[in-house]
Amino acid sequence: MQRMIRWVLLSGLLVWLMAGCGEGVWNNPYPPEDATANTFYSSFAARPKHLDPARAYSSDEYGFIAQIYEPPLQYHFLFQPYRLVPLTAGVLPTPIYRDADGQQLPPDAQPETIDRSEYLIRIMPGIRYQPHPALALDDQGAYRYHALTAADLRGINRLADFTQTGTRELIADDYVYQIKRLAAPWAHSPIAGVMKKQIIGFAALAEALDADGEMTPAERVERLRTAVLEGVTLIDRYTYRISIQGKYPQFLYWLAMPFFAPLPWEAEYFYAQPGLRERNITLDWYPLGTGPFMLGENNPNLRMVLDRNPNFRGESYPDEGMPEDLVSGLLADAGQPMPFLDRAVYSLEKESIPRWNKFIQGYYDNSGIASDAFDQAVRIDARGEPVLTEDLSARGVALSTSIEPSVMYMGFNMLDPVVGGDSERARLLRRAISIAVDFEEFISIFANGRGLPAQGPIPPGIFGNREGENGINPYVYEWEGVQAVRRDLGEARELMEQAGYAGGRDPATGRALAIHYEAVATGPDDRARLAWIRKQFAKLGIDLIIRSTDYNRFQEKMRNGTGQVFMWGWNADYPDPENFLFLLYGPNGKVEHQGENAANYANPEFDRLFNRMRFMDDGPERQAVIDRMLEIARADAPWLWGFNPMSFTLHHQWLTNARPNQMANNTLKYRRIDTVQRQRMRLAWNTPVVWPLWIMGGLMLLVILPALWLMRRRERSTAL
Repeated sequence: MQRMIRWVLLSGLLVWLMAGCGEGVWNNPYPPEDATANTFYSSFAARPKHLDPARAYSSDEYGFIAQIYEPPLQYHFLFQPYRLVPLTAGVLPTPIYRDADGQQLPPDAQPETIDRSEYLIRIMPGIRYQPHPALALDDQGAYRYHALTAADLRGINRLADFTQTGTRELIADDYVYQIKRLAAPWAHSPIAGVMKKQIIGFAALAEALDADGEMTPAERVERLRTAVLEGVTLIDRYTYRISIQGKYPQFLYWLAMPFFAPLPWEAEYFYAQPGLRERNITLDWYPLGTGPFMLGENNPNLRMVLDRNPNFRGESYPDEGMPEDLVSGLLADAGQPMPFLDRAVYSLEKESIPRWNKFIQGYYDNSGIASDAFDQAVRIDARGEPVLTEDLSARGVALSTSIEPSVMYMGFNMLDPVVGGDSERARLLRRAISIAVDFEEFISIFANGRGLPAQGPIPPGIFGNREGENGINPYVYEWEGVQAVRRDLGEARELMEQAGYAGGRDPATGRALAIHYEAVATGPDDRARLAWIRKQFAKLGIDLIIRSTDYNRFQEKMRNGTGQVFMWGWNADYPDPENFLFLLYGPNGKVEHQGENAANYANPEFDRLFNRMRFMDDGPERQAVIDRMLEIARADAPWLWGFNPMSFTLHHQWLTNARPNQMANNTLKYRRIDTVQRQRMRLAWNTPVVWPLWIMGGLMLLVILPALWLMRRRERSTAL
């Protein structure tokens, strides 16, 4: 009886306690004291492999290191098309051209007369590095942690275990040192091959460093400090010069990438000491930069944390933008010092559903849209435009869309005797297939409408792309009213007949023309996509034979030229038409030259125009050359031009300055959070519903109290 009473009291107390918690939030994944912290919350799906600016080259890595490292240039946050502006440099460098005798040439000199281009870069004084043990000094002015012993490392398991930190001013030599690191064979920089063709003396330095043989990590640092790179010269404390082969206007874009961010030699020397790598204390794990943020926590199996750099010099929010930015509020912070955030916390979310749920609950400030959540977020209105669903609109969520500087295309192997070559028969066959493969349908089915049918290799937003009627591919589309409409399938069948494949039959065999499609397909999710592609070719009577393989084998087929038709894509390294048109440049052929021209397309006139276009500055003359190049490529049809992907991102109403910029990676500094509004909305959206607990408690009492009364009565009757 006493146990029963205690159980009833305990159950009632539990119900009361749970109901009493109803005023708070039970599902908050963050500490309660962070409720109104000036912190940005988001997620990441894959751990970054490299945080060393010489090696990092993926969006997963750039999302972090671009907030930490500062190259001399950056992309303007608001301007479209993309525009370079100074970051640590005082002004945009203007190239000085010289001939083979070293004489300066005029700015409009012909490219063939230019032997070298010189870029003089002067950085702003007063920029300082984040606090870091590598820069800590002792009382005598010597580096405190540059001669660590085994005893010194007892109790050291992470960078924060070093009790002292230091800083120093950014100098031009830090940029020079980093460029020499790119040439070091032990750095394994992915752009070393490109820079060998551009920076004077880069290849010679790489060969000399490789010939040095084995060196300790500390010896490598000293070797780089004393190494001479002919094309990179230190002028004074704040100025350095880069000299490149000939004329290459696109080199400025490289100066906005983390590869060309500064690195103090002290950092690499510090990390080179014995015992630190075994503790995972390396430059690849703990970067050191001058940017607005520094890496406060690196736990890629749980979360990554960026903290405000207390030594950051400050940078003003842009006071210019596009005409619509003033109305949209994107210029409300004009001239204000950045960054606006104190902290950014990125949690690991490998699955899309938990990531989406936390965004809906307000625990992530922004989110992409996975395919399985697309219908919950977006609907297509009567005009074919994407708009938010009523539920998200009611929550004040905003949708931002932007066209990515990339292209997904279906390519023909131009070395193949059936689909390749420059014969009229093969050209007509490729044009017929270009009409038949309905990429509008592909975008709708497999990309949730997130894309635009491509009219050529250059995406919208990149110089050279024309919009409207003047920008369509006339071999595949017609202009009707205000839009491009894919040509009728009947025209494609007529082209097949003109090519000698009436009804899709191969005259040599009398059977359906067989074409092989090289697919990267390793799972059941690929089955529907491949079935759709086969159906598109079947419209013309073509028997498409799917040859599925993994990506490594696919790449091998591309290198050997054994495939016929394939699908691939390209993301821009920099926003210049050269970075897309070189995919069709003959000397970049995949088979013969191991380049990025996977279709192995070669047209002498196209190549001649490419060599002219690549050295030109943007303007009407360059546009005219590009127009002719596109006319040639569209007529030859080495690609089905595919589509340009669109990025759909969502952000809550309390996050401002959230416009996506597909070329700029250092956009965290522009973000602003209204922490009070965020906490208010989180409470409103996540307040637990406790009335079922009260009902459950009442039912428990209704069941238990009569039982207690009967038991009590039986005990009394037995006693009598």
